Amino acid sequence: MMYNSFDNSGLVKVLTFLQTHNTEYLSGQDLSDVLRISRVAIWKHIKKIQELGYTVESKQKLGYKLTTNSNALLPWEITRGLKTKVIGQQAYYFDSINSTQIQALKMAVDSKTNGAVIVSEKQTGGKGRAGRKWISPKGGIWFSVILHPKFDITMTTLFPIGAALALSIALEKTFRISPELKWPNDVTINGKKLAGLLVDASFESNRIENLVLGIGINFDIDAKLIEKKLKGTPNFYGVASLSEQKNKARPVDLVQAFLVELEKIFQMLNQRQTKKIISEWTKRSSTIGRNVEINTSDGKINGKATKIDDDGALVISKNGNTVKIIAGDVNHLSK
Repeated sequence: MMYNSFDNSGLVKVLTFLQTHNTEYLSGQDLSDVLRISRVAIWKHIKKIQELGYTVESKQKLGYKLTTNSNALLPWEITRGLKTKVIGQQAYYFDSINSTQIQALKMAVDSKTNGAVIVSEKQTGGKGRAGRKWISPKGGIWFSVILHPKFDITMTTLFPIGAALALSIALEKTFRISPELKWPNDVTINGKKLAGLLVDASFESNRIENLVLGIGINFDIDAKLIEKKLKGTPNFYGVASLSEQKNKARPVDLVQAFLVELEKIFQMLNQRQTKKIISEWTKRSSTIGRNVEINTSDGKINGKATKIDDDGALVISKNGNTVKIIAGDVNHLSK
């Protein structure tokens, strides 16, 4: 099942009318007359709307009334009231997909998809960094964002840092929590992984053709169950879920907040305002100032993480020398 934000089907027409008249009951005949849809079709659409997680009360002689919106990340819920110019103004929803990242990569070749969001209730083949599998059950937030940037190719490696910062700020605003950022692009709570990001980039000559940002957030998942499945795997350091937090928010509130912050970061990169991104990321970092062990393609490197460079690379100090790490898995050792 797939829906998009520019769908103008009968179901969307009925839902929109119920949402804009949610203080009153609407008879099937009224809906039929206004929307020019048969009463039988109205009834079928309302059943489907209820299956999508909306609560619609039905009373004989009065009709239908929408009382609760769905918590599903349906495309029209993402775009409604979203305060961005481009990012998130197109949205696609799947109830199940192999990977939102794979789907987004297929769509990214079309420049008209700039800013599009692809979200799925669950993934059967979720992608993590370095080709790892990302466990993506129902209850999490799994989505990808397609971007066609104007910024220079040298900004590409800083973009994941900026995206992680955007998610951290969105979490601060919606859940009133203080997540930490683990280099290169993990978001953590109490030292456990809450969310991860990855970026697939396509280049043409010396120009960025597109960037596809994949985001996985453990929103309302069984952290202990996933920990059992992942225990013993490389770079595992625990799983956190937003369901464990005292303050609550709807999934759509978090996603919308993230898209707003991501667009701000995107504009900053376009204007080469990199120092502010690095400064804000460093304030929230759990990596900087720690002794670390980094697994790279060339082997393990130990040292103290001192800062991130202008391109997002991690700089570590070892025996009086500095080493710059572009990519790798970080294990925190001690303060």
